[in-house]
Amino acid sequence: MNHLSAVELRDQLSASAVSATEVTKYYLEQIRSRPELGALSHVNEDLARERAAALDELPVDHRAALHGIPTAFKDLVRVAGMPTRFGSRVFADAVPEPSNDPSAELLTEAGTVQVGKTTVPEFGLSTYSENLIDPPARNPRDMETTPTGSSGGAAAAVAAGLLPLAPGTDGGGSIRIPAAATGLVGLKPGRGTLSCDDQRETITNLSVTGPLARTAADAALLMDAFMDPTSVAPGRYLHAVQQGAEGLAPMTIGVTTASPFHPDLQISLARGAVEALTQAASMLTQDEHLVTELDLIYFPGYHENFQIVWTSGLHRAPMPTTEGLDDLAEYFLTSTANLSADQIAEAEGNLTQWAQDTRAELGQTDIVLTPVLAFQPPKIGAFRELDPQANYDYQCRFTPYTSMINVMGLPAISIPVTDQWSVQAIGRPGTEAQLLALAARMEVLNPSNATKNKQPDEER
Repeated sequence: MNHLSAVELRDQLSASAVSATEVTKYYLEQIRSRPELGALSHVNEDLARERAAALDELPVDHRAALHGIPTAFKDLVRVAGMPTRFGSRVFADAVPEPSNDPSAELLTEAGTVQVGKTTVPEFGLSTYSENLIDPPARNPRDMETTPTGSSGGAAAAVAAGLLPLAPGTDGGGSIRIPAAATGLVGLKPGRGTLSCDDQRETITNLSVTGPLARTAADAALLMDAFMDPTSVAPGRYLHAVQQGAEGLAPMTIGVTTASPFHPDLQISLARGAVEALTQAASMLTQDEHLVTELDLIYFPGYHENFQIVWTSGLHRAPMPTTEGLDDLAEYFLTSTANLSADQIAEAEGNLTQWAQDTRAELGQTDIVLTPVLAFQPPKIGAFRELDPQANYDYQCRFTPYTSMINVMGLPAISIPVTDQWSVQAIGRPGTEAQLLALAARMEVLNPSNATKNKQPDEER
């Protein structure tokens, strides 16, 4: 079944060419066969089989957008019948949830089979999916390295063929970073795009829900399900991908390696990151788009202001105790507790002004291309062996282009270019369909076919 894309699998399920029970059985077997990946922190086979059997009883004309598709949410999202542990010892004894969070409710309406929870860092705070209660999530490309985070377990599961696709969340790059680390397509929608995120247009609303998938079409399928879970007809996003693969109207595309973390942090790019960006720009130039270099200069202080905004909500989290937190979470909790309300408000104001100014700069072109990762994913444990501030700084140097998109509330997508490297395409507000279409077009243009008809890592 892993030779099928999620779109093809959905079509077979909708047409009763294969049953939800058969598909669920297959993917549960895949999950059981790869425990060393640490991709899922919780699996509920009984619940999954019961759900699949119930879906098989539905008449064809009652089947929804993702009828019978197995998937799993991060262990940050409440799913009925499963515990939510947030990757933390604080919630290690959590009991099964009585109801779904809005995103899980939408995918339940869409007909998915929830098989478990994917591994996350504690409270989703870091770019590596390691915590103190679960085995670390590992990268199917290289089992000694991290699939990154915080959607690392989800990315590892999809890349290895344990799931056909998966939802992620992205508050500072947590979809795009793991997508780049594992060779997937990962879309961060713009602020307020999905109703399940219930977001207002404020700087503190950083995190959004989005898809991780092996192809642009599969990512579009999941986006369409979030927008209209009961419709089986191709939605706006899948339609855009189908058209985009055939060709795109000429666009202006800016290319930059400037990062707002500089000069507070020294940003050094690996040769492969630069070469992938150059290759993507060349492909799009040959496809008759106007590609230009952007000369961006960011004001100093982004690093400090973002750290304050990123961590300031942690002390408001409803924790029954703070005993047992890992070093990074404890450091963030302590450091933000020592900040005054005025200091937090000042950081929010600084980032709000920064976002307005930078959105205007990026808006000069239709699309902006940057690297996603500055260097290849580190070994398991490499971040955690550092003291907390050095750990956080290392994460920022590793991913110097992703958090700024959350601050601005813009959509962005991670697109594989070579076997090891991806680029980030940043769009204007409301251009998620355009970004998915661009990813589909690059799948066609890419001479290495890095994503086209992509098979799971174990089959390549």
